[in-house]
Amino acid sequence: MKQFKYTINGNIYNVTVNNVEDNFAEVEVNGTPYKVQMDKPAKKQMVTLKRPAQAPTTPSGEPVVARHAAPSSAGAVKTPLPGVILSIDCKVGDVVKRGQKVAVLEAMKMENNINADREGKVIEIKVSKGDSVLEGADIIIIG
Repeated sequence: MKQFKYTINGNIYNVTVNNVEDNFAEVEVNGTPYKVQMDKPAKKQMVTLKRPAQAPTTPSGEPVVARHAAPSSAGAVKTPLPGVILSIDCKVGDVVKRGQKVAVLEAMKMENNINADREGKVIEIKVSKGDSVLEGADIIIIG
């Protein structure tokens, strides 16, 4: 049995993982029992909890973010602050101009346009609509 404490949108959740078998976990969230089906069978008690109305977090209570472990790519358009991606306004292969809106980020209950900081062709889109991102995370790679 493992216990975790999550803070999501200011709300505290005490999560207890009681049992994990194959790809099912028996958990309690603030005393309410749930049977959770995971995408893949667990490896050494790792559990993925999915609740559509809540932002996912790691066992240490930090939000799951779209920032990749690799260092920033050259030509990357980065997030100015942490938030949630509301829309991606370009596709791979599009030619964008400096100052053109490429994404919308919700941060502190406000929508923020993310604009291209250079001209070029969109090589890669590193996030999806609904992803939580930290400040400085790569959104789009322009070459």
